[in-house]
Amino acid sequence: MDKKEVEISNLLTEWKNSKMQLELLFREREYKNAKLLMDKGIQLFIQFLAWSNDLPVTLNESLNFKQLEFKPVNVEERLAFITSRPALYHSYRQLSELMMEQEKLFVKRNILKKASKPNG
Repeated sequence: MDKKEVEISNLLTEWKNSKMQLELLFREREYKNAKLLMDKGIQLFIQFLAWSNDLPVTLNESLNFKQLEFKPVNVEERLAFITSRPALYHSYRQLSELMMEQEKLFVKRNILKKASKPNG
């Protein structure tokens, strides 16, 4: 595994931990605490999206979604919904789906990348 794959693996582990905590917070209707963790989850997704497309993560710049080759369908609209209402359970479900879809796209990207390398 190269350095980026290790970082993405760590990011996904962090997301899985956050996801378990979010499930509990929403179940117990602790929306204020859930919002804080959702903000973190949103940042993790943006970071994952950038890294999956070989782009650096810049916290003070927004991603140009049009230039992204590997991204979930309607990512811009879905992310806008999530960021405008992070304390909603539906936003959490959308974020979970986006993370899962992006993980599949990342795996697909790696397979395509390895298949395009000449055997040497």
